[in-house]
Amino acid sequence: MSASGGTRAIVAALGANLAIAASKFVAFAFSGSSSMLAEGVHSLADSGNQFLLLIGGKKAEREATPQHPFGFGRERYIYAFLVSIVLFTVGGMFAIYEGYEKIRHPHEIEHWYWPVGVLVFATLAEGFSFRTAIKESNELRGKLSWAQFIRRAKAPELPVVLLEDFGALIGLVLALGGVGLALLTGDGVWDGIGTVCIGVLLVLIALVLAAETKSLLLGEAAGVEEVKKIEAAIVDGDTVTGVIHMRTLHLGPEELLIAAKIAVQHDDTAAQVAKAINAAEARIRAAVPIARVIYLEPDIYSETEAAKGPDPEATPGGPNPHAVGH
Repeated sequence: MSASGGTRAIVAALGANLAIAASKFVAFAFSGSSSMLAEGVHSLADSGNQFLLLIGGKKAEREATPQHPFGFGRERYIYAFLVSIVLFTVGGMFAIYEGYEKIRHPHEIEHWYWPVGVLVFATLAEGFSFRTAIKESNELRGKLSWAQFIRRAKAPELPVVLLEDFGALIGLVLALGGVGLALLTGDGVWDGIGTVCIGVLLVLIALVLAAETKSLLLGEAAGVEEVKKIEAAIVDGDTVTGVIHMRTLHLGPEELLIAAKIAVQHDDTAAQVAKAINAAEARIRAAVPIARVIYLEPDIYSETEAAKGPDPEATPGGPNPHAVGH
């Protein structure tokens, strides 16, 4: 659901941004408004970003290989991170530079009806794209707030499109304000100020996207609700009596790796344990369909060992046993 919904949102945003970019460049050619130029580059960068997301989604569908046994699901995270870089450089930094130059060398806006008309059209088109992204996100968001959804979503496409469209709408308001004040006062500096504000907004959005996609690239665990479902599915109360410890990792938005050490009875036979593990794996996949790779290690539960807590040397990212002074 998240993949198809994300694709629909991306296609809607791509179509809107291509049309908007063309209209903004036409408005800049007739009016000389730097806000129009910055907004045109912004829409062009957004169009490129949507192409990147589509490419990432396509590459992520490749079958696993011996060199990449867990598949290519994280391609979607890599291309989403590239989006944040493009938005920061091509969108944000260019707009700040263009606005700074306009403030230093202001000139009057010509043919004011071109930028105003294009801004109205762009607002309607961006509103359609934003509405599509909201509709697709609501199917996955559940009871989460929008901020929580953007922070917790494992599929990067919808949060990226949401933030881009939201930033585009705010940017259009800033551009309209800059152009309007420049026309009312006859001072082109306001157009430059509006352009700088657009650049700062794009930089901030790019930083948020970079932070979120970086976390996904590093590897995030399953959500709290999914972890509860997995733990409940593992234990059968007969052969498998508990979960000693467990680690989960998203290999991609719809691919989850689960590794757990499970407690079994000390007098169970190997055949009974193997049968219980197979049954537990089936229950996990039924409870959490995105569970693709499952490793369950049987062990005898010991209260003495459990009281010692987790072994820091066995934890990824834990202390280095060969470090100086260890």
